[in-house]
Amino acid sequence: MPTTDRNPLVHGSNLEQKENHRTKYRDVDSRKYLNEIRTEYNKWHLANMNLIGPTSKPTEQDDAIIAERVELLSTYKDFLDQQHYAEKFDSRSNLHSSVLEEFLYYLFKDLTGDFGENALIGKSHTFKDIFFVPPKYSEMLKRPYARIEKKDHDFVIGATIQVSFEAAPPPEQDENTGEILPLLKEEPSTYSEVTVTGNTETHIFDIPVVAIECKTYLDKTMLEGSSRAAEDLKARNPNSLYLVVMEWVKLTSDVNLRKYKVDQIYVLRQQKNTDREFRYELTYVKNPINPIVVQHLFKKVRNHLIMDWTGGIEHGIQRGWLIDE
Repeated sequence: MPTTDRNPLVHGSNLEQKENHRTKYRDVDSRKYLNEIRTEYNKWHLANMNLIGPTSKPTEQDDAIIAERVELLSTYKDFLDQQHYAEKFDSRSNLHSSVLEEFLYYLFKDLTGDFGENALIGKSHTFKDIFFVPPKYSEMLKRPYARIEKKDHDFVIGATIQVSFEAAPPPEQDENTGEILPLLKEEPSTYSEVTVTGNTETHIFDIPVVAIECKTYLDKTMLEGSSRAAEDLKARNPNSLYLVVMEWVKLTSDVNLRKYKVDQIYVLRQQKNTDREFRYELTYVKNPINPIVVQHLFKKVRNHLIMDWTGGIEHGIQRGWLIDE
């Protein structure tokens, strides 16, 4: 089965791109700062790779392991969030925002590892929708011309799927379809990879079981976008879990969270948002990332991955209520 080339170390990859950029980040300060960040990043990465757990089997050490990962994250974030780094590498560079995405890989790597090497983990362009667009009826009789529309997600746990479609004769006709005609093979690059062999087309795409959107802060507009993405995902994969994780929150008490389709919203610093320039004032107190919040996040994801999804009407009748809580 063909595989998709992906790198779950999104922050490290972002840093490497800046180090190797042929035109940008070539000035003295940029080179100096990148070298300093590289040194601290390597320490963070190595410490997380050497730290094992938690896994799919709950243990008494789970909370302590997660707390250690949070401490490693906080140390690295406090270093990277210094004002001179923030001003040199602004939000458009994604250097700072990609830290949380890579942290989620470290947090869940040993959990997904228990499910085998085929487990999908990390940033991904995942399945969003399928539709069929043959150029004309005669071509539709040769192959379906399926399109798999994709959606970017900051972090997913899921599976990579390979499916094949082919045009077939109606059931009452003879199985011999006759001559295989030459096919059009142009495919838009914005859709899933496709291979055409004879009258069969094969697509490869990712399906999320858990999708996590990572934010520095969350406001109402962002939440509405997350809710639409969650609704789209659950319409195609009802067994999926959609979470939003951020450092700060920028929502007022007027927002009714129950109207949105996300399964949970995690505020790691348990703090309202403050514009970045004010975070460097001497009077500003930045809450630390709370390991209890991360522990809740991990256990929610683990419970979802190890639970039985079958349920259904018959199971619900036995207990008297049909929808799982």
